[in-house]
Amino acid sequence: MSAFPQSSLYLSKSLYMIGLQCQKGLWLHKYQPELRDEISPEQESIFDFGIGIGQYAQELFPGGVLIPYDGLSHSQQLAMTQEAIADGASTIYEAAFSYNNVFIKADILHMGLDGWELYEVKSSGSQKEQHLDDIAVQYYVIAGTRIHLAKACLVHLNTDYERQGPIDVRQLFTTVDLTGTVQKMQSDVVSRLATMRTMLQDELPDIDIGPQCDDPYTCGFHGHCWTHIPENSVFDFRGAGRPNAFELYRQGIVRMEDVPADALGWRQKLQLGGLLYQKNHIDKEAVKDFLDSLWYPLCFMDFETTFMVPIPLFDGMRPYEQLPFQFSLHVIEKEREAPVHHAFLARDLKNPCEEFLFNLLPVIPPGACILVWNRGFETRILRDLAARFPEKNGELSSIIENIRDLMAPFRDKSVYHWKLNGSYSIKDVLPALVDGYSYENLPIQSGDKASTAWVRTVQEPDSIERQRLCSELLDYCSLDTMAMVLILKELKRAVEYISYISKPRSRK
Repeated sequence: MSAFPQSSLYLSKSLYMIGLQCQKGLWLHKYQPELRDEISPEQESIFDFGIGIGQYAQELFPGGVLIPYDGLSHSQQLAMTQEAIADGASTIYEAAFSYNNVFIKADILHMGLDGWELYEVKSSGSQKEQHLDDIAVQYYVIAGTRIHLAKACLVHLNTDYERQGPIDVRQLFTTVDLTGTVQKMQSDVVSRLATMRTMLQDELPDIDIGPQCDDPYTCGFHGHCWTHIPENSVFDFRGAGRPNAFELYRQGIVRMEDVPADALGWRQKLQLGGLLYQKNHIDKEAVKDFLDSLWYPLCFMDFETTFMVPIPLFDGMRPYEQLPFQFSLHVIEKEREAPVHHAFLARDLKNPCEEFLFNLLPVIPPGACILVWNRGFETRILRDLAARFPEKNGELSSIIENIRDLMAPFRDKSVYHWKLNGSYSIKDVLPALVDGYSYENLPIQSGDKASTAWVRTVQEPDSIERQRLCSELLDYCSLDTMAMVLILKELKRAVEYISYISKPRSRK
């Protein structure tokens, strides 16, 4: 008799999807869930957005019956679903079904002209391969309960929809009929369920780490399964030319220093030299050419934008569109003058673009050289603004033409500090080059966290909490531009020092 209880044969849609990605992940979910990684605040935020999207999608078929999840057993949810069907409900939200010991919750079940229609709602802006598997297992379960499904559809966000007034759910979503494809997948669902259940009646599968750990999603047991990977491993090489980490790993090569030199590109050799010997590198001529391309007035500019916001918050916004809500600008009019700081933060729940632009343009001196970190980002935002405000196109085009990228010498490895470990993120470059400066103690430490904080800020009713969030956002963005001021100063010092020690000395 198996040592594993019959309850191990039970599967849900989410467990089925986990099993498709990695059977070891499914086994751990069933038997050792305590090993699961903690859910980050960013992941929680994504989950919350997903719930909101599902509620908007329900308005595609208004007036339906909701089958709650929280506080109810599966048996209660199944009974409520059957009761709703028996009572003649034409639309059911979160309908519960079970067949062959597989439990699913259907986002929307609607009675159409030819029978019941299944609608699976996703927060993505397009169809993904894994969505087919998701809908296929739901079709298997619902059809198994002898309910005729005339349609099986995917509902995802329409990223071309631009909000004007109240959300128009008909425009917000795109519906894709996948019935034929899903029907052809039914034999695959049967065989995969059988394989998973056979696996669950045995010991933990001997499945090593691999690309499946992060594809299509980061596994909930990533931390547990990767505990044997040391710091500074083959997975930490960065940049173009890096070797295939999993290929090296399968050969038994795990540590950076054990990789054959001929398997590394020049960037990775630089990274390895920094790790082993704390070697720094600077191409004096390349850095000098970069410095010579700059002029005064000199501006240091950084933008923060909306990120991962699926439902447009206000008019003129599209799903997941990056709209600028904050900038920081340090301006040095003449060499050796102290920088003057300018900042803007939108504080109302409305489209921030106009206010952002009309605060930014007056504080950029005419003809100024503008330094940013990652030129492509700020340039794209400015071009989007030019499209929104064509009357400002000439002024914005001049600004774009004068933008220079302070990240370039670090990305191109003209400058490399051993502490960077292959990175050229400003979050790593600042503490490596400038003592006493770091992002570590800031409540907000990244652009995605800034975006999440701003959404909270403009929706926060409590004035004290709102002011705290605003202060944190201003501190974060200000450090981004002050960091560039300090980094540029260090580059100048380094070139001057190299020039000094390279000068020939006369004999006395």
